[in-house]
Amino acid sequence: GTELLAEQGGLHKFMHWPRNMLTDSGGFQMVSLLKLARITEEGVRFQHPDDGRELLLTPEESIRCQNNIGADIMMQLDDVVSSICPDHNRMTEAMHRSVRWLDRCISAHKKPTVQNLFGIVQGGLDVSPGGLRDQCVQEYLKRDQFLPGYAIGGLAGGEDKESFWKVVAHAGLPGQKPRYLMGVGYPLDIVVCVALGVDMFDCVYPTRTARFGVALTRKGTLRLKGKPCAHQRSIPVQRGCPCLVCRPESPSFASRAALHVMFKDNSELACQLLTQHNIVYMMTLMRSMRSAILEGDEAYGKFL
Repeated sequence: GTELLAEQGGLHKFMHWPRNMLTDSGGFQMVSLLKLARITEEGVRFQHPDDGRELLLTPEESIRCQNNIGADIMMQLDDVVSSICPDHNRMTEAMHRSVRWLDRCISAHKKPTVQNLFGIVQGGLDVSPGGLRDQCVQEYLKRDQFLPGYAIGGLAGGEDKESFWKVVAHAGLPGQKPRYLMGVGYPLDIVVCVALGVDMFDCVYPTRTARFGVALTRKGTLRLKGKPCAHQRSIPVQRGCPCLVCRPESPSFASRAALHVMFKDNSELACQLLTQHNIVYMMTLMRSMRSAILEGDEAYGKFL
């Protein structure tokens, strides 16, 4: 468990990773494992999917585990409700409980000088003046001295794009602190949300998409299982891509045709190679936006 990681000096030392690391609190499992979970003021009780044992996750336990892991950024435990939940009372309850749980997370945090606790703003799709999102932000701003950064939570749950972007644009968070949009996303969403002031993202999309044989490219997605790729023996996934899979001089180079064959054979190596490419694609996209922003409004305007 996390005690072993603490004994090893944290996850950075355990996996020899000298760069930034972020851990989540476990709150998303309230949505993904809802049938196995019961949410109360105390915390979340999960039924173990294998043996049926009951497991209790509290704000204090979540922070204890994240302190042991030693991540640079760690998230509060929040009460997560699907953005398309029609029950306004449940959405209101979840927002207020997230504020109360934030207070418990702040109190339980043992390493505030070396680990950064982010608060997660909830409130569904309610961006009306004085609505749930506004109320949550105002409560969090009262605790601003304890929060080095903020996250926008509760999205990417099936809502329409217009509602999604309205929530991001409405955030109302301090401009001098990092803004993290959780569970997003697709390249287009990331470009739009950076323009709306978001700094950080996380999503399974690049890796999950790779496992299905779909590559991310500048021209859109490329289905490597498709027949056209079977005959493209010398063409990389994307010309000019800096990843090792796309560079012909690299020992890891794999053409579209080679990946096509590997995916048809259900090769795990194909998934690993395309995962590398998709992650490099997303990182390159973020670096390009960052560079354009630093160059000024004209350069950023051309990027968009």
